[in-house]
Formats: sequence, structure tokens, C-alpha cells
Amino acid sequence: MPKIKPSKGVPYARILGVGGYRPTRVVPNEVILEKIDSSDEWIRSRSGIETRHWANAEETVAAMSVEASGKAIADAGIAAEQIGAVIVSTVTHFKQTPAVATEIADKLGTAKAAAFDISAGCAGFGYGLTLAKGMIAEGSAEYVLVIGVERLSDLTDLEDRATAFLFGDGAGAVVVGPSTEPGIGPTVWGSEGDKSETIKQTVPWTDYREGEVERFPAITQEGQAVFRWAVFEMAKVAKEALDAAGLSPDELDVFIPHQANERIIDSMVKTLKLPESVTVARDVRTTGNTSAASIPLAMERLLATGEAKSGDTALVIGFGAGLVYAATVVTLP
Repeated sequence: MPKIKPSKGVPYARILGVGGYRPTRVVPNEVILEKIDSSDEWIRSRSGIETRHWANAEETVAAMSVEASGKAIADAGIAAEQIGAVIVSTVTHFKQTPAVATEIADKLGTAKAAAFDISAGCAGFGYGLTLAKGMIAEGSAEYVLVIGVERLSDLTDLEDRATAFLFGDGAGAVVVGPSTEPGIGPTVWGSEGDKSETIKQTVPWTDYREGEVERFPAITQEGQAVFRWAVFEMAKVAKEALDAAGLSPDELDVFIPHQANERIIDSMVKTLKLPESVTVARDVRTTGNTSAASIPLAMERLLATGEAKSGDTALVIGFGAGLVYAATVVTLP
């Protein structure tokens, strides 16, 4: 029996470039309060959110992704033709097929890159990052584009007091490529499907299509259950990712958790006992919860403002609907 040749990959990968796109429309809490009985103070105290961005008709999932990806590719110092695969994490591309990744790959000018979408909610960026690392190690792609993008305003019930203020739109992208040393640590990931009812779409698309419901489907969640799970269980996962990378909290430079809620972020920082020297991403204040886009958007902002710098060691963790999660330690581009 003939032997199959081994793959021609490289042992290590890292993030080489990052880019982000936030829609032009900035929506303050006052706009949200037009439909719900609440207050600006209540929203800020419960979530930390002051504003969020909502996309217009032209700022589609594909259009926002192309803008963010172009910046990431330029930041990485490569050409679009060198991208061997495009991975898009989103739950707001409303065509079942084809994958929006194929449209993005074409518009960017890649040379027929492999392209596919994944649905892993707020953990989607971490899932994509792990897949990209594997592709590079396996040798099926030299450079992989990982995109997290959402138009959550399309799935927001503006009359739902528990969620109307949470969600925003945007796209974040990174280029992952070969490295001479580890730049993306082992991933700690998983799912807890027995808790899938805590964050979900209100009804399936078929109910809307068949006229069984009049309201367009939206995202709903059990706030307290999600908060407890995120604070207690995800802090454990974050610690496992640090241990897997062989690092202690004192050796971290940056912490970039999913930007779901500032209270969750504060609680995780406290549980992990992160020192004050660690820069903590708080992009949620002005961007809201952008699900799969939140980690790369927060990463891009920290680097752009100088709060973080190239070469810093960062712990990233995403968690959300499913319930799913993914955490790893990365070297910032």
C-alpha cells in the first residue's frame, strides 16, 4: 500500500494583522429608551453600554467584512492573492446558501481561496482562529483570513427590555500566518447544549414564513442565568487557557474577553485575579455586544489607541449562544 505524503505545513502560527469596521451611525441609549421603559443610568449600570453602532442598508455583512478585511490584510503586509482560506463567523447572514465568505473572498481579490461560514455565536472568532491555526500547521493554507461580523440590529427586539440595549453591528478581521515561534496557544473550547435555551432565536424562520407568528425572529436571553454562567464557568475556562499556554495571570499584558457586558468583564477580572498592569478591553461601552465581531474589534481598538502594543501577550475568550465557548492566549500583531 502506497504511503500518503505528509502535509507541508509549519509548526507555528500567529496573528499578523487586524482590522475593524464600525457602521457610521452611532446610536445612544436615548434612542433605545424610545421603545422600552428604562433609563440611561440603568442601562449603563447593568451593561456599561453608552452607545452602539447600527448598520445602514449599504453596510451589509459582506460590505462590512470587506472593509475590515482590507485593513487586516494591509496591516499584515501581504496581498489578498496570498490568502488561502476565508473563515467567516456570523449568525446574521440571512441567506442559507451560499456562504457569505465566498462573496467576501471574491470581492477582496483572493486567488480562489477556500471560503466558508461558521455559526458559533459569540465564540465564533475563537473557533475560527483555531481552525486557521490548524490549516497553517497542516499546510492547506499559508495565510488565513478570520472574520467575525454581525448585523445584530436585524435580530434585536427593540421592545424587549432585557435585550434591546445590548446589541450592535460591526466587523472585525485578522490575518493568521506562519510563525517561527508559537503565537497562538492551545485552545480550550467546548459547548453546553443543555443550556441552549438561555440564549436563542425566539422562533424558527419557518414559523415566520408560514405566518404562525407576525413578528420577525429576534434574539432573546435569560439574563441572570447567562450572567452566572459567564462569570463563574468562563473564568474557569480562561484559567485553563492560561494554564495550557504555560502562563500565570502576572505574565499577561492584555485581556480581551467577549464584549457582552462590562459587569461580566469586571467579575472575570476579579475572579482571575488579574493584576492592575493588565490592560482590559472595554470596547463594549461604545460598541455594544457585536457577538463574533467583538473580540477582533476590541483588539483593533486597543492597538489603534496604544493601550496595547505589538508583541503583547493577550488572553482572549468568547462565549455565547449554544452555549459555546473558546479561549486561547495570543501574541498581538
